[in-house]
Amino acid sequence: MRVTICIGSACHLKGSREIIQQLQNLVSQHGLTGQVDLNGAFCSGNCMENGVCVTVDDDLIAVKPEGVQEFFEKEILGRL
Repeated sequence: MRVTICIGSACHLKGSREIIQQLQNLVSQHGLTGQVDLNGAFCSGNCMENGVCVTVDDDLIAVKPEGVQEFFEKEILGRL
């Protein structure tokens, strides 16, 4: 599974660095390092008002730092 977090300026201001750190910790805690490929990318061209642009495989999702746990459970654990 490929998860790409936008690190462009707009998403950076919305908390992309915190989201990356949280996801790295969750992936590690769940022993999914070999199954989940976390990546950063500059602007995906799909700026979202409701959060940071995160792509899971080909699905674009808006994620806020306070919603990372819910995102992880639904979009990562729920797809494995």
